[in-house]
Amino acid sequence: MSRTLIIIGVVIVAIGIVWPWLARVGFGRLPGDILIQRENFTVYIPIATGLLFSIVLSVLLWLINR
Repeated sequence: MSRTLIIIGVVIVAIGIVWPWLARVGFGRLPGDILIQRENFTVYIPIATGLLFSIVLSVLLWLINR
């Protein structure tokens, strides 16, 4: 269990470090993400980004457990 928590922590730190670079590339504003901007509020629903993140994380965890 402790190994899993350490790996999850390292992955979160790595994502935090590369996030500014990913934002410049376009990650986070993929086609399929919903952005609603009105006068008093903004709603962002990252459907495509969430799916891509889920797939990458699933493959990464599968490779680690293999």
